[in-house]
Amino acid sequence: MIRVLLADDQAMVRGALATVLGLEPDIEVVAQVGSGDEVLPAAKGSTPDVALLDVQMPGKDGLTAAAELHAALPACRIIVCTTFGRPGYLARAMAAGASGFVVKDSPPEQLVDAVRRVSNGLRVVDPALAAESLATGPSPLTGREHEVLRAASDGGTVADIARRLHLSDGTVRNHLSAAIGKTGARTRAEAVRLAEENGWL
Repeated sequence: MIRVLLADDQAMVRGALATVLGLEPDIEVVAQVGSGDEVLPAAKGSTPDVALLDVQMPGKDGLTAAAELHAALPACRIIVCTTFGRPGYLARAMAAGASGFVVKDSPPEQLVDAVRRVSNGLRVVDPALAAESLATGPSPLTGREHEVLRAASDGGTVADIARRLHLSDGTVRNHLSAAIGKTGARTRAEAVRLAEENGWL
């Protein structure tokens, strides 16, 4: 039996995934959680072979949870399953140790096939997203630009961001300016939007 952990903040989606997988004779859903913070404790308690993680969840996001899970239980294979098929998410998921990346609007049989293939040590990536990711390329943002742009996403002032990140106002302005230029945006709000759309934030 392939033991599966499901992590998705939407109970209806989580239940539907559990039902689809539970119909298979060789797959057993052994744990279900609704936040990223619950992933590692649930995995330690249920020892799944495969963890199916959503990206956007309360607490830790799915990509952070994937990295923690991969570090703590490397034998557990990880599939990121998300509504948002963004190239940046794919790159970040693979860097976090994921073996698969599928979008939620895939047919159920593709998801089942992905679970089986990943449990057998293979990698599974949505082909359209893989092609788009190659065309888009990696995130142009440096680590600090990423951090500053993420902090800017709630609309705070430069002084607010500087205080939160323990940087000077001038340093924050420089990083925001660089991020705006690299994303091809006109404003920092547009830079945040474009970075989010590409999965860089």
